[in-house]
Amino acid sequence: MLTRKPDNLANVPIIVTAVTEEERIKQQRMNDVLLLLEQLVEREEVTVKRILDCLYDVGSINLINKKFKTRSLNRFLKWIAKLTRPTFRVVALYWFKRNCPLLITNWLATKVKF
Repeated sequence: MLTRKPDNLANVPIIVTAVTEEERIKQQRMNDVLLLLEQLVEREEVTVKRILDCLYDVGSINLINKKFKTRSLNRFLKWIAKLTRPTFRVVALYWFKRNCPLLITNWLATKVKF
């Protein structure tokens, strides 16, 4: 709420309401983007699972190759990584649904700011 200005500023137009209205509209539109992303994740859950599987495969192979140079240990760890994929998928999907729509919305908001 705005308070009454002193008499010497009585003739100055108040622009704050227009700015707050613009901010409210921008915030509402970003909330719409967030809602749409949440709905997209719910509708396309199978696609999200496939993306997470691909990222897990590539990331686990890269991490194992980088950290473990021994060939036999390397193969064994890759085998274990394949076995742990279902557990990763459950945890990653839960995390993705809770966090990614907001993270993507915030990232998109930074891209449209000048």
